[in-house]
Amino acid sequence: MKKNRIGKIKYNKEIAKDTYKLVISSDVEEISSGQFISIYCENKTLRRPFSVADFDNGSITVLYKIKGDGTKYIKNLDENDEIDFLAPLGNTFNFENVNSALLIGAGIGIAPMLFLKKELNKKGIKNHLISGFKDTKEVVEGSDEVVIGGSVLDEIENVVEKVNPDIIYSCGPSIVLKLVTEFGIKNNIKTQVAMEKVMACGIGVCRGCIIELKNGENASVCKDGPVFWGDAVKW
Repeated sequence: MKKNRIGKIKYNKEIAKDTYKLVISSDVEEISSGQFISIYCENKTLRRPFSVADFDNGSITVLYKIKGDGTKYIKNLDENDEIDFLAPLGNTFNFENVNSALLIGAGIGIAPMLFLKKELNKKGIKNHLISGFKDTKEVVEGSDEVVIGGSVLDEIENVVEKVNPDIIYSCGPSIVLKLVTEFGIKNNIKTQVAMEKVMACGIGVCRGCIIELKNGENASVCKDGPVFWGDAVKW
């Protein structure tokens, strides 16, 4: 059940260029891959949403890149400092009838893919995570394969032949998710995408993170997502 929480910082350090790992000790009982938390930043009107990169016995891990005042505020939090956040938010990935999966993370989009990979491993589902970064200094550990500088999509055909996935899961910039979806449609492979979107309320009230679906309806990324079937989105 989502609600306002007060947790404590267990870890908050840089793990790659401008990329930080934040671990929060909390009273949250359950979070699944695909879901996110929304952190209150002092003196800022809007909370900042972050995909969950791991969850273990109440400890929530998120990865964030320094982009603005919100992430700079979080960066300056120290161990044992209190942190105000909403959790768990959003929906989760679907594992039904999945025996083999390809995971694609572009940049900080690797975060929910790391959590998803952990869950797939626990379920005994064969998987392969390929991630893409601009340069070696930005690489976050945990992938089976890393693409530096180029597009992670350049490798997708070779990986698909090797993995033979029932589904492709992906998170990253909209253009990456669009191309992954198009590849899936062309090759008759299901796709699920975790969408990155600027959010305001985080709970579907303000309608500030609307996307259009192919059926003509609008959906809030924060409430109806962030995970969507790729072929349902009007890109």
